[in-house]
Amino acid sequence: MDTELGLDSTLWIRSRRHRAVLTGWNFNWTEVDKTNRNKKTIWVPVSEVVGVEEGRVQILPHKLVEDTDKDFTVFYVQRCNRSGSSGVLWRLGQTQFTCPSRVLRDQWIKHLRAALKTHSPLRPNRLLVFINPFGGKKQGQQIYHTCVAPLFELAGISSHVVVTHRPNQARDYLLKKDLTGFDGVVCVGGDGMFSEILHGVIGRTQQKAGLCENDPSATLQSCHLHIGIIPAGSTDCVCYATVGVIDPVTSALHIIIGDSQPLDVSAVHHPSSPVHYSVSLVGYGFYGDVLVQSEKHRWMGPLRYDYSGTIVYLSNRSYAGIVQYLPADPLLSSPRDKTRCLAGCNVCARSTERTFPHFVDSLCGSHKNKFSSHSEGEWVSIKGRFRCVSLTCMSSSCPKSPLGLSPSAHLADGTGDLILVRDTDPLSFLKFLYRHTNSEDQFDLPFVEVHRVKAFRFLLSSEDEEKYRGVDSLGVNTQIRACTMEPVCASGSQQHLVEDDLEKKSPSLLVCGLCCRKTPAVSVWNCDGEILPYTEILCRVHGQLVRLYARGIEDQTTIQDGTRERGL
Repeated sequence: MDTELGLDSTLWIRSRRHRAVLTGWNFNWTEVDKTNRNKKTIWVPVSEVVGVEEGRVQILPHKLVEDTDKDFTVFYVQRCNRSGSSGVLWRLGQTQFTCPSRVLRDQWIKHLRAALKTHSPLRPNRLLVFINPFGGKKQGQQIYHTCVAPLFELAGISSHVVVTHRPNQARDYLLKKDLTGFDGVVCVGGDGMFSEILHGVIGRTQQKAGLCENDPSATLQSCHLHIGIIPAGSTDCVCYATVGVIDPVTSALHIIIGDSQPLDVSAVHHPSSPVHYSVSLVGYGFYGDVLVQSEKHRWMGPLRYDYSGTIVYLSNRSYAGIVQYLPADPLLSSPRDKTRCLAGCNVCARSTERTFPHFVDSLCGSHKNKFSSHSEGEWVSIKGRFRCVSLTCMSSSCPKSPLGLSPSAHLADGTGDLILVRDTDPLSFLKFLYRHTNSEDQFDLPFVEVHRVKAFRFLLSSEDEEKYRGVDSLGVNTQIRACTMEPVCASGSQQHLVEDDLEKKSPSLLVCGLCCRKTPAVSVWNCDGEILPYTEILCRVHGQLVRLYARGIEDQTTIQDGTRERGL
C-alpha cells in the first residue's frame, strides 16, 4: 500500500514473510508466521539508514553485487557494545528484501531515498578529507580506503582527498584554498592532525568574519564547517572523548548520517605569539615536560609517552607560579558532581555560558597590560608551587584513562575544568597519576583541587619574573620569538603566519632530562600535543565554537543491540 507518509506492504527476508512499514521518521519490518501472528519487529530510524541499493549487495569488506529484479538491500546503523570502551560500537547493518514485483521494488527504493533527504537535512554531500600517512602506526591511507571510502560511496558522498606530507599543510590549505561546495572537513589521523584542522577551520572563519583571533577579548564566530575524525593516530583522545570508541567505521557512520556535536574550544594567548587552540589539554609542569621529553624519542612511536612520563616523574619537579581564574556558575554544574556528558546532555543543552557579560571588560584591561591583575572583579588568585596545572574542555578520556583527566567535564557548556596539583611527595603524586587509570576519584586528594572556569591565566610572581627574565623553562633565550609575527591588527586573522620557531630549533634545545645539573625554573605548556615555549598565558573558553560529526558518548545501558527489537 502506497501512502503519503510512506509504504506498507508484504516483503520477504530469506524466504520468511514480513510486513514492512515506512512511516514518517521510522522504517520497521515485522516477521509474520503462517497464522498471521506478528513475532518480532525491528525498528530503524530513517535518519540512521545509510543507503539503499538495488539487488543483493554487500559493501564490506569488499563490494559484491547480485543484480536481481525484485530485490533491494537496505544499509543502516547497527549498535553493539564493546568491552573496555565507554561508548557504543557502530557497525554497518544490512537486510536484503525481496518484493512480489519489480514495480514494488522500485517504489520502496524511491520512497526510502526520498525519506533520507527529507529527514536527514544535515547529511554531507561533499567532504574535504585530509590523511596523515605518518600518524600512529602509519595506516591512515589504508584505513581510509578500506574502511571509510566504501561507506562514503554507498551514502552518495563525494570526497576530495589530500594526503599531507609536511606539518601544517592541512591548516594552510584550509586558510588559503577555496572551499566552496564542501559541507565538512574530515581528519584521518590523530590528535595532531585534528589540531591542524581545528586551527585552519577556526582561523578561516574569523578571517571571513573580519575578527582578530589574537585579541583575547574578541568573541569568535562559530564555524559552519563540520569536522569529522577518522581515528588513525597514537592516542585519538578527541575521538574517544566525543564518540566513546576508537573505531574508523563508527566514526565514518557518524559522519554519513550527519550527526552534529558542538564543542567548546580554549584559546591560548601570549603577547608574542599567535593564538593557539585546544579542546583536550592545556597543561603546564608535568604534562609540558613529558611532551618535551617525548619529542626526543619520536622513533619509539606511542611508547615514547610512557617512557617520557617515567623519566619526568623520576625528575621530581615542581614549579612556582600564580594561577588566576574566572569561575563558572556553580549552580549549573560542578567538576565533582559525578555526572557524565553523554549524548543529549542536559547541561550542555541548557548552558548559558556561551556569552560572558562582564568577562570581556576584564580581559581587555588585563591582557593589554601583560596579564596584569588589576580590576579583576570575580577573578580568583592562587599562588604556590605546582606539580602540574591543566585545563580541559572535555573529559579527555582515552583507552589508558577511561574516565579521563576530568570525568565530569562537558563538551559544550562553555566552560573548562582547571586542575591544580600542588607540590607533594613523589609517592602521593604517583597515586594521583595512577587514579587516572581506574575509577578512583583523582580529585579526592589533599594536594589536588579542581575548578570549573570560563578563563584562567598563569603568571610568574614579580620576584620570579625578574629572576628568570629572558630564560624559558629549558634554558632557551625567550628573546627568540616563538612565532614570526606581524603586529596584531584590529581585524583579520594572523593564524596563517608560519610558526617556524620549533621547526628551526635543534631538538637538543628542547630537551632537559635527568642529565641537567640544575632543575629548570619554569616549564612549558602542552597545548593538545604542541609545545608552547613560554610560561605566562591567558586562556579563554569559547563555547560551542566548532561542530563535530558526532553526537557525544551514547549510554551503553540504553542500547540492547544494533536496532530496536520488540517482540509482539
